[in-house]
Amino acid sequence: MASLSHSSDQPQSGGNSGPADAARAGFYLPGSSAGSGGRIGVLMLHGFLGSAASIQPWALGVNRSGFTVSAPTLAGHQSSWQELNTTTWSDWYASAEAAFLELKKNCDRIFVAGFSMGGALALKLAEIRGSEIEGMILLNPSVGDKRVAFKILPVVKHFISSVKNGRSDIAKPGAPLHIFPRTPLKALDSLRVLWREVTKDLYLVDIPLMIAYSAQDHTVDPYWSEYVLENVYSPTVREITFDKSFHNVALDFDADELIMETVDFIHDVLTGELERIAQEESGEIEEELIRAEFESIVSGLNLDQSTESTYLDELDQRSDNFTPPNPPIAPTDQLGKWAIAGLVGGPAYIFLAYLTGFDLFGFGIWPGVLGFIAGVVTALYKFTKPDDEPDPFDDGAIL
Repeated sequence: MASLSHSSDQPQSGGNSGPADAARAGFYLPGSSAGSGGRIGVLMLHGFLGSAASIQPWALGVNRSGFTVSAPTLAGHQSSWQELNTTTWSDWYASAEAAFLELKKNCDRIFVAGFSMGGALALKLAEIRGSEIEGMILLNPSVGDKRVAFKILPVVKHFISSVKNGRSDIAKPGAPLHIFPRTPLKALDSLRVLWREVTKDLYLVDIPLMIAYSAQDHTVDPYWSEYVLENVYSPTVREITFDKSFHNVALDFDADELIMETVDFIHDVLTGELERIAQEESGEIEEELIRAEFESIVSGLNLDQSTESTYLDELDQRSDNFTPPNPPIAPTDQLGKWAIAGLVGGPAYIFLAYLTGFDLFGFGIWPGVLGFIAGVVTALYKFTKPDDEPDPFDDGAIL
């Protein structure tokens, strides 16, 4: 991995040819020798099709605060999309883990930051090595995609090797482009596998987390950032939203804010400030809930001593006059009617077909068999679904 000095503040444009593109090489930035900052390491992982150059301004900003930064270029991303198409998510993860272990040799406490696909790899690293990580920063993490194209990708990849990329998702004019001009489909399908592997184990992520995402991201839907927030078990979470930038914030209008929020998060985790703030917020919420519950109880009590009856007397009177409702003998909603029709009508059709040769549809007893199976499935759904879940077959009409 190449080493960068502090004078290399400007990101370089990434090329797409040659066996080893120097502009796409990873780099290692030693921390400041003053104080303990140099013993704090930050592993920073780039996104799919990109390289360490695509997050270089972010990495340089974190390093200026005294932290040691390692930004590897992941396997397959060094030279061309053809090379990338020969690798899988396991290779990318192996690159990230190797850089993590190397960083541990020089640092006592380590944070992991990931952009886009790098966010998925950071989550996977936390699921496996969470006890060795102080905290995690995710920027527009890519952990899924609901578009139809990804559902047919496992088949299409065998017939088409790559597709042309569109414009870079950066709002800032003139931003350098650090991704390959084409997307290799076999590698993209492996990214889909990575999403599945990461999302099924999100509950294992229990370290302090900062998640930052762009409101106008055209590459990764902000939904996936919320998905991560809802499924991890991190004790303390900081959520940041960027309004002026698109997908790659490190090269966009909000780059300085991203650096500031990242450094603040690291400091707050190291000093315990993040945990203190979370405890205060949790205490305030709990206090508000207790106060609201107390006020609700008090508002329902009859404290007027001049009246002849008390609140308890009123409860006794209500219980004496309570008449339990008569439960319906059979389900009356539309779903229940369909279940009864299948359970009764199916066997009846089979009986008629055997006894009289009746064949309304020309398929023998099979309409009755299918009707009975449908009735069983409908009945199971009817009696296992929650009471408050609406009947999908009920249009509101009363029959």
